[in-house]
Amino acid sequence: MKPGLLLSMVLSLSIHAGAFNDDSLTIRSIANEVFTSGSAYRNLEYLCKHIGPRLSGSANAGKAVAWGMKAMKEAGADTVYLQPCMVMHWVHGSKESGWMVMKNGSDSKKFALQLTALGNSVGTGPQGISGPVVEVKNFDELDKLGEAGVKGKIVFLNYPMNPLFVSTFDAYEDAAKYRVRGPAKAAKYGAVGVMVRSLASNEDTHPHAGVTFYGNTSPKIPAVAISTYDANRLSSYLSQGSEVVAGFITNCVMEKDTLSYNVIGEIRGSEKPEEIITVGGHLDSWDLAEGAQDDGAGCVQSIEVLRVIKQNRLNPKRTIRAVLFMNEENGAGGAKAYYDSAVSKKEKHIFALESDAGGYTPRGFRITAGEKPFARLEKWVPLLKPYGVYYLRKTTEGDVDVSFLEKAGAVLAGLEPDSQRYFDMHHSETDVFEGVSKRELELGAINMAALVWLVSNYGLN
Repeated sequence: MKPGLLLSMVLSLSIHAGAFNDDSLTIRSIANEVFTSGSAYRNLEYLCKHIGPRLSGSANAGKAVAWGMKAMKEAGADTVYLQPCMVMHWVHGSKESGWMVMKNGSDSKKFALQLTALGNSVGTGPQGISGPVVEVKNFDELDKLGEAGVKGKIVFLNYPMNPLFVSTFDAYEDAAKYRVRGPAKAAKYGAVGVMVRSLASNEDTHPHAGVTFYGNTSPKIPAVAISTYDANRLSSYLSQGSEVVAGFITNCVMEKDTLSYNVIGEIRGSEKPEEIITVGGHLDSWDLAEGAQDDGAGCVQSIEVLRVIKQNRLNPKRTIRAVLFMNEENGAGGAKAYYDSAVSKKEKHIFALESDAGGYTPRGFRITAGEKPFARLEKWVPLLKPYGVYYLRKTTEGDVDVSFLEKAGAVLAGLEPDSQRYFDMHHSETDVFEGVSKRELELGAINMAALVWLVSNYGLN
């Protein structure tokens, strides 16, 4: 090897090592600031305890928007503004009730059901609905029963989350189609109502809410989720050959779409301000609880990204936006408005990161990207390992609120915390502030801020 080439290689390695050390020190300063003076946990407490559930279109959603603006300003954003968006306005109404009667010869036993209306479902009216229950484990079984086996009955869609998936999000994705599309499919065969097994990892007595979509071709019938405990009990009775009749009353109604807002805080880039990095979570939540993990955690972590970058005077080269999206749970109106604005303004979006998997201990990031940007991001993993992130996982689609930005050219990312406890509380009455660990929440914010800062400093080309 020529001496000049050797010297060039040594200098290159030295420069690389120096930059790596500098980046490591910067990320350490980010961590130190969050650990000692972080605001994420305090912000989450206020959001949960002083505002609470934030269903799109509700008064609490409006209060959350006002809170988000205030929190962004306190974080030190250069600019804070509201972005109008039209959102679905589904009203849950007063608490539901449900029951089932097991008929065994001349003996009958009546049991209460723990249930909740599915988001976007029609209500039953004050008289409720009732009918014999028919259980199906999948769509193939539903199709085989057809109209002859379904008409006039309540369809019980009993598809458990698969425990063989180590990632509970993979199990959720596998099972969610029965909640999202099941009521519409059952309606086509003449069902009078649908009960869906809650999407929960464990057996519990809490119904877990979530959205359903009817489409334009099927009748709209009332749909509820029942607790996994009740689902197992109901399935056991039916498997014994018992005739079961069930009924429920729901009071939900779909109003006209209404005006709401995304909340946006921005730090303008110092060298390439036209290149935009988005970091965000969704501000709306189901109304069974406080929406602490889903997705208050992602909102306060995104605000913390702005705060720590400003507090540490890091002066990002590219523009960083924190976005609190509205209407992720049952319509994605905020995500669509953000994308439409980006297209109309011909903005250049290079990276979009969402935190919508809870405030648990961070493990990695999901990345939707080509080979070159993925390889660049992967080189930074050693810088994140001291704070709990040890992998990047390549995926084909991003989280709901940032997914539209792929069409605008952005690399998509999602914080991936430990998932094992998430579906114990997801969309249920147990998703409260007390279930969030301050330390875990802060670790997520640190890793988000570190990755956003690296992209802002170096880009992805």
